[in-house]
Amino acid sequence: MMSMIKTSSISTGGLRLTAGSNPTRKPNRVVVQSLNSSPLGGTNKPILSLKPIHILAERTVKSTFSEAGPISRDLRCKALHKDEEEKPPASSSAQKVKIGIYFATWWALNVVFNIYNKKVLNAFPYPWLTSTLSLAMGSLIMLVSWGIRIAETPKTDFDFWKALAPVAVAHTIGHVAATVSMSKVAVSFTHIIKSAEPAFSVIVSRFLLGETFPVPVYLSLVPIIGGCALAAVTELNFNMIGFMGAMISNLAFVFRNIFSKKGMKGKSVSGMNYYACLSILSLIILTPFAIAMEGPKLWAAGWQKAVADIGPNFVWWVAAQSVFYHLYNQVSYMSLDEISPLTFSIGNTMKRISVIVSSIIIFHTPVQPVNALGAAIAILGTFLYSQAKQ
Repeated sequence: MMSMIKTSSISTGGLRLTAGSNPTRKPNRVVVQSLNSSPLGGTNKPILSLKPIHILAERTVKSTFSEAGPISRDLRCKALHKDEEEKPPASSSAQKVKIGIYFATWWALNVVFNIYNKKVLNAFPYPWLTSTLSLAMGSLIMLVSWGIRIAETPKTDFDFWKALAPVAVAHTIGHVAATVSMSKVAVSFTHIIKSAEPAFSVIVSRFLLGETFPVPVYLSLVPIIGGCALAAVTELNFNMIGFMGAMISNLAFVFRNIFSKKGMKGKSVSGMNYYACLSILSLIILTPFAIAMEGPKLWAAGWQKAVADIGPNFVWWVAAQSVFYHLYNQVSYMSLDEISPLTFSIGNTMKRISVIVSSIIIFHTPVQPVNALGAAIAILGTFLYSQAKQ
């Protein structure tokens, strides 16, 4: 195994490193050819290995000397046994295609959800039940998927659900608040206000968590806040409940992200299963509140009126908005397993643009030039924020 490799060697503190030129391996590997118990880095422990170790030379060997001899040695490297292969990096072009598919699917599902959700709310103005049905459908889809083993069942314990509980509470509030907002105002207006979420994130992180940010991050909040304010004051169909619903949704989702980062560290659950568990717990939390806020009597009367006005298509709208809500969120959580938070943030900004533009076209939402300018400024600020966070 060793004789197949042409070598040239260096020696450091009793550790003999041999640079390998095996054509099947990368040239930046070296092999531990011989070892002894000489001190290395100030320790007297011998370094023992029964197998040749291939060392990935990510750091150079640095030594400092004085007249009395060597003072310190710093060896930093990544070691693999010969029978342990490092996974080759994925093709750059293939990764770009994969990310592109994720984004296109995410945006398309989100646009379809928002269209059907608004259609349902126009005919059936009960956002608490609509929100509950969205979570119920997602929970049902995943329970069936686990039952017939289309998806791998997550391995969870009490600590997992305990850590997930505050995330689910914040997710439930954010989901209901956004639905209430869209029941009162245009879809485009809700998403313009929701583009201010980075501002809430910075404010909460700064004053409640004590985090500090670079100056460009704070400066990026100026167009976000200014653009949202301009869009709000020039909105033709402004409604305070709709405006406050979007604002509360922003705040709730910021806390959802904070709780998720703090409580879910070290939890080995995939993005798809994580969101499935989040949906199930949110459904349990939301159901009693939905009954208390609206109730079966209002739902029954509203349902009969909607079916009478729209026809059987109304049932399809409800089913579609529920399914697409789960699917777009599931894809977004799955994409977090594949892309960086910065790329995700940029993708989220572009998603809002696609939703705003498509909803204006489909619902023929009247937009004044100054209102469109405010939306553009707010979205530009969101993009600048994602760049500044980098």
